[in-house]
Amino acid sequence: MSQNVNKWLITLTVMLPTIMEIIDTSVANVALPHMQGSLNAGTDEVTWVLTSYLVSNAIVLPMTGWLARLFGRKRFLITCITLFTLSSFLCGASPNLASLIFFRVLQGAAGGALIPISQAIMMETFPPHQRGMAMAIFGIGAMFGPIIGPALGGWITDNMSWRWIFYVNIPIGIIAVIMATAYIHDPSYMKRVRMKIDYWGLLLLSTSLGSLQVVLDKGQQEDWFNSPFIMSFTLISVVSLLLMIWNELRNPHPIVNLRLFKNVSYAAGISIMFVVGFCLYSSIMLIPLMLQTLMGYSATRAGMVLAPGGVATLLTMPLVGAMLQKYDGRKIVFCGLTTGAAAMFIMRAFSLDAAYPDFVWPRVVLGIGLAMTFVPLTTITLATIPKEEMGNATGIYNLMRNIGGSFGIAIATTLLARDSQFFQTELLGRINSIGTKYRLNIEQLKAALIARGIDPFTAENQALAMFYNNVRRHAAMLSYNHIFWYVGIAFLSIIPLLFLLKRPNLKP
Repeated sequence: MSQNVNKWLITLTVMLPTIMEIIDTSVANVALPHMQGSLNAGTDEVTWVLTSYLVSNAIVLPMTGWLARLFGRKRFLITCITLFTLSSFLCGASPNLASLIFFRVLQGAAGGALIPISQAIMMETFPPHQRGMAMAIFGIGAMFGPIIGPALGGWITDNMSWRWIFYVNIPIGIIAVIMATAYIHDPSYMKRVRMKIDYWGLLLLSTSLGSLQVVLDKGQQEDWFNSPFIMSFTLISVVSLLLMIWNELRNPHPIVNLRLFKNVSYAAGISIMFVVGFCLYSSIMLIPLMLQTLMGYSATRAGMVLAPGGVATLLTMPLVGAMLQKYDGRKIVFCGLTTGAAAMFIMRAFSLDAAYPDFVWPRVVLGIGLAMTFVPLTTITLATIPKEEMGNATGIYNLMRNIGGSFGIAIATTLLARDSQFFQTELLGRINSIGTKYRLNIEQLKAALIARGIDPFTAENQALAMFYNNVRRHAAMLSYNHIFWYVGIAFLSIIPLLFLLKRPNLKP
């Protein structure tokens, strides 16, 4: 990296495409119903707008370092930003669902490389004693996306059109290309080199990760392993993964450098990040879903529950970056994991009588815990990696976070559906065992409805429906509480891996 360029200009340059890409991962979620209507698509079909992006994103992430070395990192970065911006325009202009899904694949492929390249550039730009602060700044951008994405997407969709959630990338992308051209320079070890292309590695990696993402995204919808579709893709994913590992370890120029896993500190760090991704994405999915389906919150008000936690993360990250220069980062990660677990255990006590502040403050606690985990974990995990391998290392690191998130969302969705049924059966069984109280409740509801002028027969049916709906809501809340408890245990389960992390030398 050129020493003549101000490191803060480089930071701003790489943060622009990073934030753009992260926002686009979640911005389309809230616009799906609008896309479905304007493109005349079914519910199952329109979700491929999300799946296609995630699949191509996951495939490109681990091969980012190899691609940067093949084409030259600066050229590859500018190409990715340009392709991301162009495909964003084409997504917005898509006349039908098929073309939208195709352009989302291109957008996801271009976006997959932006985060690891940006992270690698920042790790190289800042001296070791300032890398904690660099990762704090990067973390602010990374956390900003999931917080602002759904809210921004909702506002644009409601006030303009779903097409504008893609068009807004165009000016940002143009500015990012101009800045990257001016301020990013390849170090000597990242110049473009000629190498033999590992076609088998490319094919097996694409097949394995693509199939895995389809399984995780469609599993619950297709009833998991009772579906031949899911079974087929699972088998393809597992076989392709095993063949890819065998191929990559034998190849002198592999697509993905699996030899990095020999570094015990790095292997432990990405394992922790996998579980942290699991916890983060599952909780961010569960909280607004619970608020909107059980508590009657609007999308905007549900976002206002998540927002204070995001603000807490943004405010805590710079403090954590400064602390890393004085304290052992592993101890800060420990505090972050225990704080995250504590937040989930507080959420386990949510009830249908809870008010807005009851939902906000544990989310703030979780936000602080995530800030104390992300920044030092990234700094420690990547500190022992040679600069020549930084692109490979950041690609795999971000892939593990994303796959952990996909696993988290898939498992949480499945548990939610199955636990709700279980608790509903349990509650109805208990109600039937105390028939007198149950009958009294029904009669009270019926009497109240008759007093409003409803005939006795209709009042009876409505009273039963109201009572059952109340049971269903209580069962759903119990299932959310159960999953929050599981997520808290997941935070605690990875604490032993902290002993495998090597304390880096971050002194000036």
